[in-house]
Amino acid sequence: MHATIRRTIPLILATAFLFTLATGARAQQQAQAEEESYEQNEILQKAGEFFGSTTEGLAKAIEKVFAEQGKPNAYVAGEEISGAIGIGVRYGDGMLNRKAGAARKVFWQGPSIGFDFGGNASKVFVLIYHLPDTESLFQRFPAVAGSFYFVAGVGVNYQQSGDIILAPIRTGVGLRAGVNVGYMHYTKEHSWIPL
Repeated sequence: MHATIRRTIPLILATAFLFTLATGARAQQQAQAEEESYEQNEILQKAGEFFGSTTEGLAKAIEKVFAEQGKPNAYVAGEEISGAIGIGVRYGDGMLNRKAGAARKVFWQGPSIGFDFGGNASKVFVLIYHLPDTESLFQRFPAVAGSFYFVAGVGVNYQQSGDIILAPIRTGVGLRAGVNVGYMHYTKEHSWIPL
């Protein structure tokens, strides 16, 4: 009996030690992710500076995205143009900003198809979630079905590839009305080919 207890006690202590290490590592990862993410008031300030003012529509759009997605760990501030007659295209460029890293220029372009007509020019502020590194942004992001939100001249939709979620917030001039499906392809260099 004593031999069994003597063998069991080190096993229990080793298990407790490993559990403590794993819990500490997880807490450290969460703390690091928290440090590398943006608070809602930071994003509202940066978006307000980018768009020129903080409107009620912008504040509500950011509040909605934070309620649904939490804190982003990156954002892009840029401009885009788009147009469609059934088949559409969208082109944009901006600066990718991460709390943990230098800003860099990024480009995006993408096709759409649907019952869609018109054209517009927009300022775009894209909140980015779960971006592990800058290189992971350079891929195609399909729009998430049913994710469009519009209030007081500000539009938001979601795009997702794997765990990475993008929430472009747009405001601009022009009229593009209808329903379409498509994707955005984020690239390191400008391209006129929207694929």
